[in-house]
Amino acid sequence: MVKVAELLATGRTMSFEFFPPKSDEAERALEKAVGELAPLEPSFVSVTYGALGSTKERTREVVIRMNAEQAFPCVAHLTCVGHTRSDLVALLDEYAANGVENILALGGDPPADGSDPGGDFTYASELVELVRAHPGGFGVGVAAHPEVHPRSSDRSGDRERLARKLQDADYGITQFFFDVADYVRMVDELEALGCTTPVIPSVMPLINVAGVRRMAGMNGSKIPAHLEAELDRRADDPDAVVALGVEVATQLCSELLEAGVPGVHLYAMNRSASLRQIYDNLGLHRGR
Repeated sequence: MVKVAELLATGRTMSFEFFPPKSDEAERALEKAVGELAPLEPSFVSVTYGALGSTKERTREVVIRMNAEQAFPCVAHLTCVGHTRSDLVALLDEYAANGVENILALGGDPPADGSDPGGDFTYASELVELVRAHPGGFGVGVAAHPEVHPRSSDRSGDRERLARKLQDADYGITQFFFDVADYVRMVDELEALGCTTPVIPSVMPLINVAGVRRMAGMNGSKIPAHLEAELDRRADDPDAVVALGVEVATQLCSELLEAGVPGVHLYAMNRSASLRQIYDNLGLHRGR
């Protein structure tokens, strides 16, 4: 397999994000989506990791299987909050033994009730250091928030912390957002701090009104007023919501590609139809 940094060095990447299934039926749906999206030849894919390791086993299983079976590498999301050093080293050992070479190192969210999650780590930067020290020689990515981290108290401090984190990583992948100007501003602010580590923007083709609002609230992603109005107007028509998601994502991808981004990371939501339609809309086919 190949590391994401090596892919970025050769040109723009197009990648997809999946989440681990919670049931046998969901697992079949994921396998179907992967099979339908594989012909688009993504540069890489990634698999998310639940809060406090709630999907640890399923994430590991999906990552190892997909990395072995597909032509593209699979990036394992990994959070450190609530985990001991030995927990994380054991998981990294398993990934290394099974040929997984890419880790997205994340801090993870503390419990919503404010309780102590336990564990040996608090910040993603600590996890980056641990992954770098592992003999597996992993490629390491980190997260970035174009609209600043939801727990940051000020913008300048947020950007300074992000720049330091990125300088220790190979690349970054953003949380989803709806205004390209927020991404461009973040990149400009990072460059002003001397950080030129590539940051791949993420785009989420929304498929559910309640879901996108919940996730936006958690991530600090602002939903523009015009999009809020459209969501309200289509709330009782699931097909219309999906169509809106494709339309909005297509426009975002078009603007980002025009801006010369290093890649685009699309949330598949374990479905294939929206991503295939976005590819068609943008004229993205094999060879991109």
